[in-house]
Order: sequence, then C-alpha cells, then structure tokens
Amino acid sequence: MENKTVYLNGQYVLLAEAKVSVMDRGFLFGDGVYEVIPSYSGHLFHFQEHMERLENSLNSIRLVNPHSREQWLEILTPLLDFSLDQYIYLQITRGVGPKRDHAFPENIAPTVFAICSNIVPLEGKDSGVKAISLDDSRWDLCNVKATTLLANILLRQEAVEKGCAEAILVKDGYVTEGAASNIFAVIDGILITPPKGNGILPGITRDVILELAKKNNVPATEDIISLEALKSASEIWLTSSTREIIPVVELDSKKVSDGKPGPVFHAVNGLFQAYKRSLL
Repeated sequence: MENKTVYLNGQYVLLAEAKVSVMDRGFLFGDGVYEVIPSYSGHLFHFQEHMERLENSLNSIRLVNPHSREQWLEILTPLLDFSLDQYIYLQITRGVGPKRDHAFPENIAPTVFAICSNIVPLEGKDSGVKAISLDDSRWDLCNVKATTLLANILLRQEAVEKGCAEAILVKDGYVTEGAASNIFAVIDGILITPPKGNGILPGITRDVILELAKKNNVPATEDIISLEALKSASEIWLTSSTREIIPVVELDSKKVSDGKPGPVFHAVNGLFQAYKRSLL
C-alpha cells in the first residue's frame, strides 16, 4: 500500500510520502467534498456525469473548481491500471487556513487529493445481503457529496453491529437512501426509487439503472416510498458506484419475498453488466 502512487496538490507521490497540514480545513472541519468514479479496464465510468456532480457539490459549498474536466481527466488517468476494475477517490478541501476559524479564509488554495484502489466485490452480491431501517439523522444537504460523513458512519456502524450490510434510512416515515447507497424497490411489479432532492445523493449508478430499465421496457419510476410499502416490496436493492447493484434479501430480520434475489434484479443487473462491457 505504501508503494501506491497518489496525486496530491499537483504532484504524484508515494502514499507513504503524501502529507497534509493539520491546519487543513478538511481535517479541522470536514470542509470539503469528494467524488468516487469507477474505472473498468482503465475507462472511467460516466466520467462527465461524475464531474457534473462534483461541480454541483463544489458550488453548493462555495468552493471554486480548481480544474477543468479535461484537466481532471489528465490528472486521474495516470493513476489507473488498465488491466483492472478500480475506482478513483477524489477529495477537494477548502485548503489550509492561517487559524481555526469557521469563516472562510481568504486567498488560500484548495487541497486536492486522489487515489486509485481496486474494486472488491461486496460479499453477498450474488446471494443478497441483510439491511435494517434506521431514522435518518443526517443534515439537510445530502445531495452534496461532502466529506462530513459522521452521521452516515454511525448509522452504517449500527447496521454492521447488527449483522447487516447497510442501514436503510427513513425520514418522516419515508425511505430516503442507504447510509452509503441509493435504494430501489419493486412494488406491485414497478421498480421505484425515491426522487432526487436535498434528502438523497444523486447517484450516477442510480441514474444509469433508471435509464436502462426504461430503455428495456422494465416498468420504472421515481416516487416516494413509505417504510410500510418498502416492507411489502417483492425486491429491494442498494446501488452505488463501487458496489453496483446489491439485492437485499432480509430487512429488519424479515425475509424480502422468498429471501432470494428476485427476477427483476437478475434482469436489470444483466442489463447493467452488458452496458458496462459495451463501453470498453
């Protein structure tokens, strides 16, 4: 791991040599955003859409994007191994301030860090995973991919301690998303995912799945999902950039349908895998 090359503030350095000041606002306040971009055989998956989300996150926290999309591609490409399935983690913080002060410092450069890691399939991807529902205790700007993830971490940890892979979050009786994923459910034969808004992260994989479903005559829509409706769903999935599509076969200690990944999952996952291959 220490021999891995990473990008930090204009230089490619060994991970063991990459250093950030303790006065960095990302360290002191979590004042920054990040992006996760899958790469299949060296091809960055939906790069433009990931850049658009990054730009939206930066705009939301009033931080100027330090690079153009073309420059980002030039920066990230040398980190990739074209023989592997990997993902880029890209983080931008407001930078190093002269003192610890909540207000934005003037005339400081952002801290830019990027690292590439191999995608490791989640255990249970084929057989399905367990999840629990928990109250959504996060802030009101979940559409911003911010580094301030403590609420998500605590929710996910509670799920792990109860033998589950993910926490499905509920606000005012309605499902928002997972602690680190978007959510889909098949209810009365229709594939449903909550609509975009401040309450969820606009997932790139989520959008691709919706598009593939609609193009291949799989009934799909964006709509609110009550927790009660979710518990009656015939299928539940979690989606993210690195996990792709994961079926949930048990929710709150009760089987989802027959406790096995369902037919709509198999169909859409097949479409997604074929779509990935078509981009290479």
